[in-house]
Parts: sequence; C-alpha cells; structure tokens
Amino acid sequence: MDKLSTYPPSSLPGRMVSVDLFRGITMFLLVGEGAGFYGHFESMEGSGIGQFIGITFTHHEWHGLHFWDLIQPFFMFIVGVAIPFAVANRIKKGDSDKVILMHALKRSFLLLFFGWALYCIGPGKIVFRFQNVLAQLSVTYLAAFLIRNKSFSFQLIFSLLILLLTDLAYRFFPVEGFNHPWVPFENLGAWVNNKIEGVDKADIWASLNAIPTIAHTVWGVMCGRLLMSDRPVTKKIQILVMAGAAGLVIGYSLDLLTITPIIKKIATSSFVFASGGWAILALCLCYWLIDIKKLFINGSTFFIVVGMNSIFIYLFMNVGGAGVLHKMFTPFTNALFSWGGELTVGIMTSLAVWASLWYICYWLYQNRNFIRI
Repeated sequence: MDKLSTYPPSSLPGRMVSVDLFRGITMFLLVGEGAGFYGHFESMEGSGIGQFIGITFTHHEWHGLHFWDLIQPFFMFIVGVAIPFAVANRIKKGDSDKVILMHALKRSFLLLFFGWALYCIGPGKIVFRFQNVLAQLSVTYLAAFLIRNKSFSFQLIFSLLILLLTDLAYRFFPVEGFNHPWVPFENLGAWVNNKIEGVDKADIWASLNAIPTIAHTVWGVMCGRLLMSDRPVTKKIQILVMAGAAGLVIGYSLDLLTITPIIKKIATSSFVFASGGWAILALCLCYWLIDIKKLFINGSTFFIVVGMNSIFIYLFMNVGGAGVLHKMFTPFTNALFSWGGELTVGIMTSLAVWASLWYICYWLYQNRNFIRI
C-alpha cells in the first residue's frame, strides 16, 4: 500500500489539516517560482492567458498589489497560526517553559542564519539583509512567540502600534534625500538598507520590512488561538470573516484615500492590512473546506507534503538545487520539445523541475522525514 495513503495528514499528531493545507499551497506556489515556471510568462505577447499568468505571479513594480505579493505574507501569517499548536504539542510532551523558549530562540537564530547565508552565496562575503522570507521571519516569529500568551487585546494593540510607529517613521524621517516616504530609493527603508549594506544605493526591497510584518505573524497567532478555542464553529468563521474583511477595508481605504499607498517593497501599513486581510480569509476558506465540510481531504495531501518540509525545500531551491535540476532536464526537454520553440522548452523544463521538487517532498513525507529547525 502507498505510504502516503497509510499516513493521511489528519493522523499526524498535533496537526490541523486546514493549517497544513494553507502552508502547503503557499509553499507549492513558491516551489513553482523556484522552478522558474512563472518567469516564462512575464514577457509573453499576444496571449491573454499568458499575460494574465505573468502579471498574477510577479510582484507589483511599486504602488499596487498583485496576487504574488501575498505569498510571503501568507507564509509569515501561517507560521504564526501554527505557533499555538506547536507550543501546545510540546507542553503535552512534557517540555517546560524554559525548554520551549530555548527552542524558539534557537529557531529564530537558525532562520536568521540561513536567511543571511543565502545572501552570501552570490557575493561570497557576509551580507546582512532581511529581505528574504527566512531572515524576515526570524524577527516576526520571535516577536509573535514572545507575546503568544498575551490577551487578544494586547496582541492587537501591539501589532497596530508597530504599524503606526513604522508609518510615522517613514513620514517624518528627517534625513535629506530619504525624506520622501513613498518614493523608491528615497525613503527610510532605502536609508536603512544603505547603512546595513554599506553602499550608496542598495536594493529597492527594504530590510526594515521585518518590523511592520511582525503584524502578519502576530495576527496568525491570534487566529491559531481562535481555532484552538472552544468557541462554536460558526462563531470562529464569523470572527475570521469579519477580521479578514476589516483588514481589506482598512488597507484598500488607506490606499484609495491617498493616505498611505499599498507598496509591498517597503511593507506600508496599507499593504500589511490588505495582505493580512487576504491571509485571514484564505485561512477561513481552508478551515471551512477541510475541517467543517470535510471536503478535499484526500486531494489536500498533494499540497500538504510540500508544506511539511517547507524550510528544507526553500533552502534546497535557493542553494542551487533547482538550478541543478534545470541542467539535468534541459537536454531531455530540448530533445522532446524543440519543435515548439524556446518558450515551450523552457516551460516544460520548469514543469519537470517543479514536479521533481514536489517529489522530493513527497518522498520525505512517505518516509516520515520532517526536516525542521
């Protein structure tokens, strides 16, 4: 019998299938990016579907929001959702508060180490940046963990204060040349980047994003605690829908009223609200679909196998694993699909890489190998 069917996701101790599904879908889409699939559609002309895929799965250039801008917030949010479940599972196993705290500190350090290590591969020297999801998550995870047992009111006020203070810091930063809060390379985020990296003009993505996006992970903790609570299912759905809708209304209103524009690359407050709202609604959908209606249980395993080794597959892709697979498959896809032109070969190669990366996660899941930090 297939081991995957022998060990359904619902049988894994301390797990909630809807949470694992959310994480799995998010990581599966990230694996598609690592395989280079979406990039083939960015410059596709004369194809409405191709252009739609290209726009949907690329980051917005500056002011605005594409679907792909939600993926990193989704991942940071679902990490927060999982924190109450993980802590409860450790307590059930007999771990003390000190052991749990030390594990969280170690995990935060390793996330930061691996996040920084990825930036060192290209230049061959130490580079201190917080733009990738691991480095950013090291900050948001630790902050959310430390206040996980505080009241909902405290957690909400804490997250809102972070967004407010960051927003004000951007607006009133006094350094000439970096006092234009919503202009690329002329804002507080750009100044911090330059100081951290020791250059005159660093990346457009702000390392400072690790601060306002703490809200994503804190809101995840709040939602995780809600799902673990004894509240009626209908009440949980109601709260999630209202919270998600509130995030969307606040985020898009700030943008439409020209108060604060939605800009992912510097994680403006309007962006955090809007993306957080979408994340909560996406979790609500997974919860309703899997845990309430009991639909898509078997199909969910396809995605869950990726989410169960999310950190491993992310690192594997980014340290060159995806590139090696590309080199392995290209001769074969050239031989089989050269009749369709360079674009067809590229798409088929990326699909083969995507499938292979998924299979690595599938094999690990089959053998009950869950690589965590």
